[in-house]
Amino acid sequence: MKIALLLVAAAACFPAAANATKTVCTITVNSPDEKQTMRARLPAGNYRFVELVQKGREDWLRSSCSKGVQCDVLVVSGHFNAGDTFYSDRIDTADHLAIDELERAACSESCPGLFTRLKEVYLFGCESLNPDTRLYSSSHGESGRSRMRRIFSGVPSIYGFSSAAPVGPTAAMLLERYFDRGGAGAFATGAPNTRLLSVFARNSMTRVSGEGRAGAGERARICRFYDERTTPAAKLAFAHSLLREGDIDAYLRRVESLLASTTEAERQAPEFSQALAQLSADEATRSRFLAAARASPPAARARMIALAATFGWLDAAQRADETFALAADLLKARTLGFAEVDLVCSLNEGRSLDAAAGRLRAGQSGTSIGHSAALACLGDADAHARTLQALVSPQESEARIAQAYLRHRPLRDAGELRPVARAVTGMPGSIAKVRALDALARLRISDAEVLDELTRSFVTARSASVQNAIAEIFLRSDHRPADLAAVLRKHRLEPPARGSVVDSLLANLKN
Repeated sequence: MKIALLLVAAAACFPAAANATKTVCTITVNSPDEKQTMRARLPAGNYRFVELVQKGREDWLRSSCSKGVQCDVLVVSGHFNAGDTFYSDRIDTADHLAIDELERAACSESCPGLFTRLKEVYLFGCESLNPDTRLYSSSHGESGRSRMRRIFSGVPSIYGFSSAAPVGPTAAMLLERYFDRGGAGAFATGAPNTRLLSVFARNSMTRVSGEGRAGAGERARICRFYDERTTPAAKLAFAHSLLREGDIDAYLRRVESLLASTTEAERQAPEFSQALAQLSADEATRSRFLAAARASPPAARARMIALAATFGWLDAAQRADETFALAADLLKARTLGFAEVDLVCSLNEGRSLDAAAGRLRAGQSGTSIGHSAALACLGDADAHARTLQALVSPQESEARIAQAYLRHRPLRDAGELRPVARAVTGMPGSIAKVRALDALARLRISDAEVLDELTRSFVTARSASVQNAIAEIFLRSDHRPADLAAVLRKHRLEPPARGSVVDSLLANLKN
């Protein structure tokens, strides 16, 4: 009799457990379409939704950790594009999710319970689960798939996109289709959801599981850089051990991030100074590091030179010699593209190479626009003029090189800016014009004459993309014509839409 009663009691408990309310945590830094669709289509009594992003607060993830929220499902909505940050396409919002923050929370156990019972993660961002490491140079050289599998190591099902993800409204439409086919029952179970994958089949959705114990060793090494329970001095000593073992390429970006995140007070601590002194005195590791730097691709070589100086392995004169050698090697190439020009300009940010410009010019091997832009960044006036002319070139490669140059050497003189702006506004309404207008937007123009010319160009534009590019210039400017709002409303070519740059500018003009 007692056994029978126990069986009845147990049977009564199982449905209650199965129907326990599950928490869907959302991180919405761009479109809320996915979140809103899930909230509308999932049984309200079985699911509660918690938005983790707190508007206007930088430390919203840390704040959520302290509230004791426990997520069964995590939904992240934002642009990603094979980067290291989910971000918004709205110029007027700074909401974002840095993947480093997720890694810090996962490694430090500073988020007790937030992600420990996760069954599913949905990453609605382009390339969020792409396995190609070459696309992710900004994310410690790892692929999105590898990094997400490590961060969510214990999660049975992680859904994301190996290529371009659908925009918010399209994703919402596909989710509606999924729920119409009875998909709610499979949600938040952690089991592979073939029905969901079939609905998103044309949109490169893919599913992986967390790496679990298989990647525990590598995860433990990487977590040494993020664990808040470890002092900066201990982290630097650990980085030293990796460099001593020859693990330079694999952890270079993490070592850079460690030093960049260390505060001045932490640097002044005796234990940190001691760890840095031990690293600086390691001549064998220094020699291997500098040899690896000189054999590395230009961008990595530049970063390694800077890191060697931080370690005390290069004094000012030695760093100048290494930088000159890198710039000389770059200029010996037959052609220079956007990346190479951007790098040469970065190397000469403090004008330290200006004195050597003559020697560098004598050693160059090409006469491309890229060479002109590089020489312009070294102070060559004639090369500067040639580079500005390339801004209105119909060839994308030349226009992009001019944009790279202007990022480092923006035009400040109105007498020089006005003819350039007139040339840009006089271009046909093509993608080349949009690129050139984007370059002007970065200059944060405040000259009234130029802005009046841009207002007239907005009126005569025959392309909504051109109008949006002009609107972005005004968004970034401190000066706006008095009748700008009326001009925008009267002459805009596309109807009002969430995320439109024109609408963002109109909202900004009301404030």
